[in-house]
Amino acid sequence: MKSMKHLDFQLRLTFFAGKRADEGTFGKGIATLLRGVAEYGSLNAAAKKIHMAYSKAWRIVKEAEAGFGFDLINRDGARGSTLTAEGRKLLEAYEVLEIEGAEFLQSRFKELVRAR
Repeated sequence: MKSMKHLDFQLRLTFFAGKRADEGTFGKGIATLLRGVAEYGSLNAAAKKIHMAYSKAWRIVKEAEAGFGFDLINRDGARGSTLTAEGRKLLEAYEVLEIEGAEFLQSRFKELVRAR
Protein backbone atom coordinates (compact mmCIF):
# COMPACT_ATOMS: atom_id res chain seq x y z
CA MET A 1 0.00 0.00 0.00
CA LYS A 2 1.20 3.50 -0.86
CA SER A 3 2.02 5.95 1.95
CA MET A 4 0.12 9.21 2.37
CA LYS A 5 3.23 11.37 1.89
CA HIS A 6 2.20 12.27 -1.66
CA LEU A 7 -1.06 13.88 -0.51
CA ASP A 8 -1.52 17.63 -0.40
CA PHE A 9 -4.34 20.11 0.19
CA GLN A 10 -5.65 23.41 -1.11
CA LEU A 11 -6.98 26.24 1.03
CA ARG A 12 -10.14 27.98 -0.20
CA LEU A 13 -10.70 31.22 1.64
CA THR A 14 -14.02 33.03 1.28
CA PHE A 15 -15.31 36.15 3.00
CA PHE A 16 -19.07 36.54 3.04
CA ALA A 17 -21.80 38.76 4.39
CA GLY A 18 -25.01 37.44 5.83
CA LYS A 19 -25.66 33.95 7.04
CA ARG A 20 -24.79 32.08 3.85
CA ALA A 21 -21.59 32.07 1.84
CA ASP A 22 -23.51 32.79 -1.36
CA GLU A 23 -24.64 36.23 -0.15
CA GLY A 24 -21.91 38.69 -1.02
CA THR A 25 -18.80 36.57 -1.36
CA PHE A 26 -15.15 37.48 -1.75
CA GLY A 27 -12.85 34.68 -2.80
CA LYS A 28 -10.06 33.86 -5.20
CA GLY A 29 -11.84 35.15 -8.32
CA ILE A 30 -12.73 38.57 -7.00
CA ALA A 31 -9.33 38.89 -5.28
CA THR A 32 -7.68 38.26 -8.66
CA LEU A 33 -9.91 40.87 -10.30
CA LEU A 34 -9.18 43.47 -7.61
CA ARG A 35 -5.44 42.82 -7.89
CA GLY A 36 -5.81 43.46 -11.61
CA VAL A 37 -7.74 46.70 -11.03
CA ALA A 38 -5.00 47.85 -8.66
CA GLU A 39 -2.31 46.95 -11.21
CA TYR A 40 -3.92 47.98 -14.50
CA GLY A 41 -6.41 50.64 -13.36
CA SER A 42 -9.26 48.91 -15.17
CA LEU A 43 -11.73 46.11 -14.46
CA ASN A 44 -11.88 45.38 -18.18
CA ALA A 45 -8.08 44.98 -18.37
CA ALA A 46 -8.09 42.82 -15.23
CA ALA A 47 -10.79 40.57 -16.71
CA LYS A 48 -8.95 40.26 -20.03
CA LYS A 49 -5.72 39.31 -18.24
CA ILE A 50 -7.42 36.25 -16.69
CA HIS A 51 -9.46 35.47 -19.81
CA MET A 52 -12.77 36.36 -18.18
CA ALA A 53 -15.59 38.13 -19.96
CA TYR A 54 -15.94 41.72 -18.80
CA SER A 55 -19.67 41.14 -18.24
CA LYS A 56 -18.89 38.27 -15.85
CA ALA A 57 -16.26 40.31 -14.00
CA TRP A 58 -18.73 43.19 -13.67
CA ARG A 59 -21.43 40.81 -12.37
CA ILE A 60 -19.11 39.24 -9.79
CA VAL A 61 -18.04 42.63 -8.45
CA LYS A 62 -21.61 44.00 -8.36
CA GLU A 63 -22.91 40.90 -6.54
CA ALA A 64 -20.17 41.14 -3.92
CA GLU A 65 -20.78 44.87 -3.47
CA ALA A 66 -24.52 44.31 -3.11
CA GLY A 67 -23.98 41.59 -0.52
CA PHE A 68 -21.43 43.56 1.47
CA GLY A 69 -23.31 46.84 1.26
CA PHE A 70 -20.31 48.89 0.08
CA ASP A 71 -18.35 49.45 -3.13
CA LEU A 72 -15.10 47.63 -3.81
CA ILE A 73 -14.22 49.61 -6.92
CA ASN A 74 -14.46 53.30 -7.81
CA ARG A 75 -15.52 53.51 -11.44
CA ASP A 76 -14.51 56.51 -13.52
CA GLY A 77 -15.96 55.63 -16.92
CA ALA A 78 -13.45 55.54 -19.75
CA ARG A 79 -10.69 56.65 -17.37
CA GLY A 80 -10.76 53.28 -15.59
CA SER A 81 -11.21 52.12 -12.03
CA THR A 82 -9.46 52.16 -8.68
CA LEU A 83 -10.03 50.24 -5.48
CA THR A 84 -12.05 51.84 -2.73
CA ALA A 85 -10.55 51.91 0.77
CA GLU A 86 -12.82 48.97 1.65
CA GLY A 87 -11.81 47.08 -1.49
CA ARG A 88 -8.13 47.58 -0.74
CA LYS A 89 -8.59 46.55 2.90
CA LEU A 90 -10.48 43.37 1.99
CA LEU A 91 -7.91 42.45 -0.65
CA GLU A 92 -5.03 43.00 1.77
CA ALA A 93 -6.78 40.93 4.47
CA TYR A 94 -7.50 38.18 1.95
CA GLU A 95 -3.87 38.04 0.83
CA VAL A 96 -2.50 37.97 4.38
CA LEU A 97 -4.96 35.31 5.56
CA GLU A 98 -4.37 33.22 2.47
CA ILE A 99 -0.61 33.16 3.11
CA GLU A 100 -0.82 32.73 6.89
CA GLY A 101 -3.59 30.16 6.62
CA ALA A 102 -1.70 28.11 4.04
CA GLU A 103 1.48 28.16 6.13
CA PHE A 104 -0.32 27.08 9.29
CA LEU A 105 -2.38 24.42 7.54
CA GLN A 106 0.63 23.04 5.67
CA SER A 107 2.37 22.52 8.99
CA ARG A 108 -0.69 20.89 10.58
CA PHE A 109 -1.31 18.78 7.49
CA LYS A 110 2.21 17.39 7.75
CA GLU A 111 1.65 16.61 11.43
CA LEU A 112 -1.73 14.97 10.94
CA VAL A 113 -1.38 13.15 7.63
CA ARG A 114 2.10 12.89 6.25
CA ALA A 115 3.87 12.00 9.49
CA ARG A 116 1.71 8.96 10.04
